[in-house]
Amino acid sequence: MYLKKIDGPRAVKLPNGGHLTRADLPPRNTRRWVASRKATVVKAVEYGLLPMEEALERYGLSEEELQSWMQAATLHGEEALKTTQIQKFRQP
Repeated sequence: MYLKKIDGPRAVKLPNGGHLTRADLPPRNTRRWVASRKATVVKAVEYGLLPMEEALERYGLSEEELQSWMQAATLHGEEALKTTQIQKFRQP
């Protein structure tokens, strides 16, 4: 089996005992960001699977957008990443 050479780890262990691999990441051409895909990218950046710069370039995100996802997930959990919940969790 051939493994493509990449910089960084291929998998990371999450605090809940699970694993996150590069295969679990959303496709590069993702345009529709549902909460589960946002959460996967946030976890990948937080736990060192994907450097922030690579995530920004890979998915065409702005730094502010990714930072807002990370802040919402940290403060309120994955529920806050749902578009329908923006008003509920927005800072005053």
